[in-house]
Amino acid sequence: MTAHHETFRALHHGREAADPLVLPGPWDAASARAFADAGFPALATPSAGVAASLGHEDGAVPAAEMFAAVARIVRAVDVPVSADVEGGYGLAPKELVARVLETGAAGCNLEDSDAATGSLKDPRRHADWLAEVVAEADGALFVNARVDTFLRGVSDPREAIVRLRLYAEAGADCVYPILAPPEHLPLLRAGTDLPINAFAPAADPPVAELGRLGATRITFGPGLQRRAQAAVTDMARELRRGLGA
Repeated sequence: MTAHHETFRALHHGREAADPLVLPGPWDAASARAFADAGFPALATPSAGVAASLGHEDGAVPAAEMFAAVARIVRAVDVPVSADVEGGYGLAPKELVARVLETGAAGCNLEDSDAATGSLKDPRRHADWLAEVVAEADGALFVNARVDTFLRGVSDPREAIVRLRLYAEAGADCVYPILAPPEHLPLLRAGTDLPINAFAPAADPPVAELGRLGATRITFGPGLQRRAQAAVTDMARELRRGLGA
């Protein structure tokens, strides 16, 4: 493993409950530099934010474009970067791992639902696939297994816990029950020994409270990119008004 992989893995362990790892989501090289320069120790790309920066809808970025974008982000900073590679783009585990490692990323997100259909994948088959990815990575990637039950309308936290445990057994390093209501975090925390990734709204993320409830790390999805885009939109309108339009 490179120093970045080791550093990234270490950042997830030994943390105080009210001090979760906060990972801003850069969508291009410039935003990555801004977050790194602000002092964040690591970053995590959001697939939707990167898609927007490339002119695509979320889930519609060709694999080659996504890997190239991640590589540019990684090259721009001196801190570890985890890459959201969605559902793996249909690549076999060996090729997927090779492509992620080529970008220089220290970790990756892998989701357990089909973006095209919105349906959840069979958890046991997905766990078997994750186990192959973990084996191919051989410790060189920090694998964050996203659990999409809440995203796909399954509100019972017990369904998420089934998946958390299966993915932990498959060798995942972290689990991400995206959009889990904060009140469910203590139950999810009790359901696994792995670090838990929680989603926070971009406007005012209550990161310390999410940490106290059980989150180990906090990410923002495309929220930060959307805030930046809203600022650009306001600037454009102001400029247009200045032209008397």
